[in-house]
Amino acid sequence: MRPILAFTLFGAAIPALAQAQAPDAARAPVQALSDGLIGIMQGGQKMGFAGRSAAIAPIIDRSFDLAMMTRVAVGPAWTGLSAADQAALVAAFRKMTIAEYAGNFDSFGGQKFTIDPNVEVRGADRLVRTSLVQPGEAPVAIAYRLRSGANGWRIVDVFYRNAISQLATRRADFSRVMANGGARALIGHLNDLAAKAAA
Repeated sequence: MRPILAFTLFGAAIPALAQAQAPDAARAPVQALSDGLIGIMQGGQKMGFAGRSAAIAPIIDRSFDLAMMTRVAVGPAWTGLSAADQAALVAAFRKMTIAEYAGNFDSFGGQKFTIDPNVEVRGADRLVRTSLVQPGEAPVAIAYRLRSGANGWRIVDVFYRNAISQLATRRADFSRVMANGGARALIGHLNDLAAKAAA
């Protein structure tokens, strides 16, 4: 398994959260993603990048609200984009997300995910905490923020080591690219990130 490069650049602290009894519905997408990642890790090089991508893609589609994540990561510029550019950005964001998971979770050495049974509440959102346990190494804390919508609970942000927000850093990166080249430049940037993850 590669280092979890997709998370190491993200930087914003999780605010204080109140604990609540864990609703099964909020934990289900996180459990599905965790199980899917173990599956592609076990498939490893035998599956190849394309096989791991094909296996994890439908799980990502069911577990994440990719459209909302793209909109938030793009920021205020989103409302000024055409419907075609918005759709292309969501598609490119999805491609990048799948590629990063397929590229980073590429081998198995006895790893497992543990999921905290207690779900934390912040307003209408939920936070599910997990740990990636790797033999001989300190567990890696990964938390998922979820929001309920028309399709049920979906992941809307990921926090590495319980303190680093994926969307916060995505937004800073995307805003810079958008300012310099607009939607077309950002689509190219996302495709470059996907290609880098596949290398």
